[in-house]
Amino acid sequence: MTLQTTPLATVAQHPLDQLSGAEIQEARRILDAAGLLADTTRFAYLGLVEPPKAALYGDGADTAAPERRVRAMLWDAALSRSLDVRLSLATGEVLAQRELDPAVDGQLPILFEEFEIIEEILAADPQWNAALASRGLTPAQVRVSPLSAGVFEYENEEGKRLLRGLGFRQDHPGDHAWAHPIDGLVAFVDVENRRVNHLIDDGPVPVPEVNGNYTDPAIHGELRTDLKLIEITQPEGPSFTLDGNHLSWAGWDLRVGFDAREGLVLHQIHHTQEGRRRPLIHRAAISEMVVPYGDPAPYRSWQNYFDSGEYLVGRDANSLKLGCDCLGEITYMSPVVADDFGNPRAIENGICIHEEDAGILWKHTDEWAGSNEVRRNRRLVVSFFTTVGNYDYGFYWYLYLDGTIEFEAKATGIVFTAALPEKGYAYASEIAPGLGAPYHQHLFNARLDMMIDGGTNRVEELDLVRLPKGPGNPHGNAFTQKRTVLARESEAIRDADGSKGRTWHISNPESLNQLGHPVGYTLYPEGQPTLAMADDSSIASRAAFARHHLWVTRHAEDELYAAGDFVNQHPGGAGLPAYVAQDRDIDGKDIVVWHSFGLTHFPRPEDWPIMPVDTTGFTLKPHGFFDSNPTLDVPPSASGHCAAPGASTAASCH
Repeated sequence: MTLQTTPLATVAQHPLDQLSGAEIQEARRILDAAGLLADTTRFAYLGLVEPPKAALYGDGADTAAPERRVRAMLWDAALSRSLDVRLSLATGEVLAQRELDPAVDGQLPILFEEFEIIEEILAADPQWNAALASRGLTPAQVRVSPLSAGVFEYENEEGKRLLRGLGFRQDHPGDHAWAHPIDGLVAFVDVENRRVNHLIDDGPVPVPEVNGNYTDPAIHGELRTDLKLIEITQPEGPSFTLDGNHLSWAGWDLRVGFDAREGLVLHQIHHTQEGRRRPLIHRAAISEMVVPYGDPAPYRSWQNYFDSGEYLVGRDANSLKLGCDCLGEITYMSPVVADDFGNPRAIENGICIHEEDAGILWKHTDEWAGSNEVRRNRRLVVSFFTTVGNYDYGFYWYLYLDGTIEFEAKATGIVFTAALPEKGYAYASEIAPGLGAPYHQHLFNARLDMMIDGGTNRVEELDLVRLPKGPGNPHGNAFTQKRTVLARESEAIRDADGSKGRTWHISNPESLNQLGHPVGYTLYPEGQPTLAMADDSSIASRAAFARHHLWVTRHAEDELYAAGDFVNQHPGGAGLPAYVAQDRDIDGKDIVVWHSFGLTHFPRPEDWPIMPVDTTGFTLKPHGFFDSNPTLDVPPSASGHCAAPGASTAASCH
C-alpha cells in the first residue's frame, strides 16, 4: 500500500486548473485594494471563473492562455451587504460587482463561523435559556445544529439572514449528541443582528436516553477477529499517470479540478482508441444536492438543506487517510479553498485517485471453437468525501476499460434524529427506543456538459414498446423500441419510467460509426423517486430540479447550478426552471444534460447509531460510439492470480 501526494497547480498552469494558494492570496489583495474588504467582511465563496468553452477548442481556441478570473461572494454583517464580485488576476482589476437584494436573490452560502455563532446567540437569549431550564438543562449541556432556513410564511423573516436551530443534549465532550434530541423546541435565529427572531416551544418532551456512541465497547462489544487482512498491491505501480491536474489511464484522459461549492469537477474527458482522441464531456460535476425532510411537525417541517448551494460540499471536504478511506496504490491531490477570511486553506489529501478490480470484463466458453476466454475488468476511481452536519457523503467518479462512465454517491454518517412522539408515527421511523428518524430524501443533480465527438449533440428518449398479438405478431412475442428526439428545452423535461426501460441516448448526428449511425452514449437512470413534496410547496419551487430526472439545456457559460447561483433563502424558481423558460433549440446543438437522482430514506434500526453506506448514481455507456467491443486488446490476467491457494500455477485465464 503506497501513496503519492500531488498538490494541485504545481506545474505549468492550464486554464482549467483550480486556483492555487498564491492566486487566492492575490484575489484577496485585489479585493482589498478595491476597498471591498473590511474587518467584518467574510468570504462565503471564492472560485475560478472558467474560461469560455469556445476558447478551449478548435478554431475558437485562444492561442494564448485565457485570462485567469475569480468570482468572490462577500458578506459584510456590519453593512448588511452581500456582494457578487468578479476580478482579473492578470490585470488586478475588479471587473464587475453586484449587491444582492436578499428578498429577491436570496442570501450567500452559510459561513463556517456561523456554526458557532448560533450557539453563542442562543446561550445569551433569555427565552432559549428559559426553555432549556424547563427541561432541566443549561446551554453548556446543549449543542445546536445550525440549519439553513429556507423560505416560509413565518412573520418578520423577509430579507434577514437566518438559521434555524435544533438542540441536542451532549452528556460529555466525546458524546454523540444526536442520540439526545431536545424536541418540541426550535429557534429561528437572525445571525446578522445576532438575536433570536422567533422561538417555538411546545413544552418539555422526554429526551431519548439511548447510547449513540458507536465506538463505545458497551455498544459494539468485542471486536471480531475472524476478518483476515486484505492486501491490494500493484508491484509495478499504478497504470495511470498524473501530470499536474491532467490524468491519463487506459485510453482515458481528463483534467481533475475542484471547487469549494461543487467539490470534484472533471474537465475535458476524452477517450483515445487506435490513435484517435475523441471528446466526450467538457465538464462533469454534481451541481446541486438537496436533503428535504417529510415530517410536518412545526419543529421540522421547514427542514430542507441544499448541501452544495447552502453549505458548499467542496469546502467541507475531508482529508483522507491511507488504508481507511482509500485502499491500494493511491495517489492523492490536495485542493486549496478559501476560508471565511479569504485566505487559502489546503485540504490535505482531499482527492483520492486509484484503480480497482471490477470483476469480469467478458467471458465465453465455446465448445464449437474449443475456446475458453475470460478477461478481468478494472476501473479508475476519482473521489472525495465531505461532511455536512450529521451526514457524510462520498462522491465517486468511475471510468471503465469498456468506455463506461459511472457516478456513485455514498451516504453514511448519522441520521437526523427526533424524539418519537408516538408509536406508529406516520412520518418517521423508530430506530431505537423512543428515538425517531424522520423520513427524508437525498437528491442530487449531475451537470454533464456533453461533447460527444464535438459540439453538435442531440438527446433521444428510448422506450421499450410492447406490441399486441395480431397481424405481423401472431404469437405476441414481439417488442420494439421507440426513439423520440427531444428537440427543444420544453420537450426535454422528462421522468424515468421503469415499465418502459426508459433511457436517454446522447449522440452526435454529424459523426457516424461504421454502420452509418450517429455515435453516442446512453444515460441509464436508476429511476428512483423524484422530489416527494407537494407541487405547491416551498421546497418544490426552490428545488425544482429534483422534480424530474432529466433536463436538457442549450449550453450557456453562466448556467452552472441546477438551483441557481444563490440558493440560501432564495424564494424559488431559479436554476433549471429559469434556464428552460427560454425554450431554446437543443437538437444538434451544444447541449448540457442535467440528471437528477437520489435516495428516498425510510430509516431502519440498522441505520443506528451510525448508518452503513447507502448508494445512488447513474451510468453512461457507449452506444455506437465504438465500432465493436473496445476491450478486445485487454490481455489475460497472469495465471498466478487466477489460481486458488495450493493449486498449480499452470491454471490459466485463457
